[in-house]
Amino acid sequence: MIKGTAALLALYASAVPSAAFIAAPLRLSPPATIGTTLLRQTKDNYEFQRALLEAQFANGGATSVTVQDDHIEEQEHPSKLSSTEIMALQNSILRVAASTDRGQYASAVQKDCVANLVEKLEDNKPKQTDTFSSSTILPSYLVGTWELTYSTNQLFRSSPFFLAGRSTCKTQAEVDQYNWFCDMHRAALAISTIGVVRQVISRDGKLTNEFEVKVGSVPFISDFLPFVKYSGGLPLTIDGAIVSTADATPMSMENKDDWQLYMDTVEIKGSNIPILRNLLDGENSKLKSRDLSKLLEDNIDAYEVPRPVLRTTYVDSALRIVRDQDDNIFIYSRVSDSEEVTDYSNVMADLGVASLLEGFNDAVSKIYL
Repeated sequence: MIKGTAALLALYASAVPSAAFIAAPLRLSPPATIGTTLLRQTKDNYEFQRALLEAQFANGGATSVTVQDDHIEEQEHPSKLSSTEIMALQNSILRVAASTDRGQYASAVQKDCVANLVEKLEDNKPKQTDTFSSSTILPSYLVGTWELTYSTNQLFRSSPFFLAGRSTCKTQAEVDQYNWFCDMHRAALAISTIGVVRQVISRDGKLTNEFEVKVGSVPFISDFLPFVKYSGGLPLTIDGAIVSTADATPMSMENKDDWQLYMDTVEIKGSNIPILRNLLDGENSKLKSRDLSKLLEDNIDAYEVPRPVLRTTYVDSALRIVRDQDDNIFIYSRVSDSEEVTDYSNVMADLGVASLLEGFNDAVSKIYL
C-alpha cells in the first residue's frame, strides 16, 4: 500500500512539473537573507525532484513498451523503466536545459542533477533497429537534423573542429591548457550571443555542424557620436554561422553508435556584412583542414592526423546523448529527418538595416505605398 501510494505521488509529480517547485512555502525575508534563502530553496527543489524520481525507479513496474516509427524500435528497457518514467527523466533534463541556456549558466547542483538523470537514461538505452540498407554508413535512427539542447562544456566544443583540437592533446597538462584556451575564447567573445547550434547527419557519414552567432555591430553610440548622451548602441547586429564538416566513420559494423571523426572544412555562411559576404561565399574562403593536415604529416614525423571519437550513449526518436573522449555530455533534440544542411543564401548582407527600417515603419512612421 505504501509503495503504491509513493508511486502515485511520483507519477503525479512527473505529470505536473510545477509541483516540484512549490514544495517550500513563500515567506517574506529580510533583504540580507534573500540571496541565501533562494539558493537554499533552489537546492531543496532539485533534491526534491531527485527524490521523486528515485521513488519512481523504486516502484516502477515491469511493463515493456514498443514504439515504432521510421527510425527506431523501442523495446523492453533493461531495468524495467516504463515509458512514463523515461519521459519524466527527459522532461527533468529539458527543464534544466531551458532554464540555464543549454547548460551555459547551470549551477553545480543543476549539473550534478542532470548528470545523474543522464546516467539513468543511458542505463535504459532502447534497442535500435536500422531501417536503412547495409550499404549506408550511418544507421537510420541517427540520421537527420538535431539541435544542441544541453552541454556540460562550452557549446562551440560540439564542433568537429574543436573536438579535433582536443584530440591533439597528448598529456593532461596539454588538456588543461586547451580547456583554459577554450574558456578564454568564450570569455573574449562574451558580447556575442550564441544562437542555434545544429547538427545535420547524413546516411553517407557526413556530419555538418552549424553554429549560429550574432554580435552588436555598433556597441556604443557615444564612441561615434560624442554629443549623444546614450550609453547603449544601435539595434544592428553582425550575424553569421560557423559551419564545420567532418566524416563520421563507425568504430565497427557491429557498433555504429560510436564514431571516429575526420575533420574536413570550416567556413562562415550567412554573414550579413556587405562586401565581406561576397568574399566569404567564395570557395577559396573555406579552411580545408585536410590539406593542412597532409602538409604537417608530410613534414613533421611526430604529427598524427586528429581523429576524435564520439560515443552515442542514448538515442530514441526524440533525444540523443553523446559523450566525447573526456566524457563531456552533449544532448541533442531531433528537429526533423532531413539530411539537408541549412541554406543561408537568403540572408541579406545589410547588417540588419532593412529589417530595422521595416520595423520602425510598422511601429512608428506607418508610411505605406
